[in-house]
Order: sequence, then C-alpha cells, then structure tokens
Amino acid sequence: MNMQPIRRAILSVTDKGGLTEFAAFLKAGDVELVSTGGTQKALQAAGLPVTAVSEVTGFPEILDGRVKTLHPHIHAGILANKNAPSHMATLEEKHIRPFDLVCVNLYDFAGAAERNLFLEEIVEEIDIGGPCMIRAAAKNFHSVLVLPSPEWYEAAQDEMRANGMSVSLKFRQRMASRAFEVTSRYDALISAYLRP
Repeated sequence: MNMQPIRRAILSVTDKGGLTEFAAFLKAGDVELVSTGGTQKALQAAGLPVTAVSEVTGFPEILDGRVKTLHPHIHAGILANKNAPSHMATLEEKHIRPFDLVCVNLYDFAGAAERNLFLEEIVEEIDIGGPCMIRAAAKNFHSVLVLPSPEWYEAAQDEMRANGMSVSLKFRQRMASRAFEVTSRYDALISAYLRP
C-alpha cells in the first residue's frame, strides 16, 4: 500500500530528546502509544496515556530488562504484511494487533565503552530487543514506519501532517534504509570493541 495510516506505535528509546513532543503529536492524532520501562515513565510524566509492553505481551520484563519486547505479540505486530490476508487472519486468530510505527533508538554502547567499564558491565549496554524491532520494522517497510533516531521526528511529523496521519511508501522506504544503517553501525562498533 502506498499510504499507511499511523494508528498504533511502539516507542522504546534511550535518547529521549524530542520524545514527549513527538509522542504528544502522535497522541493528538489519535495514535495509541505502547512503550517500555524508561520511555513509558517519561511519557507518563508528561501526562501522556501509554500502554506498557507487559500489558501487550501478558508477560513482565525479566532478566533485569534483558527480555521485554522479544515476544510474538510485539514482533508479529511489527512483521505482519498488511497486504497479505493470511498474515492479517493469523493476527486476528492469535489476538495480536498490528503496529504502524516503530520508534526505537539503541542503548548507548559507545558511551559505555568510553567510560572504561568492566567487560561484564559493557555487555549490558549491548541492545538486543531494540535492533530486533528496528530490523523487523525496516524489513516490513511496506506496512510499517520505522524511526531509528530523534533526528527523523520532524520529517515524520511533516509527512503525517501533509497526509492526514498517514505516511507514504517512499518515506517508509527511506526510513528503512536509515534504520539498516543504524543497526549496521551499531553492530560494527560492538564487533570492533570486542575484537581481541
């Protein structure tokens, strides 16, 4: 589909710059907000209604936050091809609601490396769920918009304003490309750090 309405978003960000303003814009456009830990707290502190990921999954965050979004109720909602009737039938059968927007940026591994932490502490700054959501949304750009950095919030808002809270396929593809750049750089940084 060329134009994708934005009705449901998952937000999980380390860099909270511009977050509450962007989320308020989404909420004003009747977008349902779903979020994790610190992002959820920031949105609630700004007075924005937000659904916890654990409410969506029916499962609490575990292993000190290592596992929270790695769940079919999140990833099937991101990866479902909205043009494939079988995908949408599966979501309906499994009571999974699709996402239209994935707004995720990653743990600050570079900052952790600069602080000369012990290796056991540094590995805790290797994001797992974030890259998984970013890559899933980028793969499925025909159905989902991915925003991997706050630098794209303004362009996304402009796109939605111009199109009645929908985004074009061209814009989604552009953001998918940026998303794969982000995850590629992130993995390269971790790989270089861990290389003996």
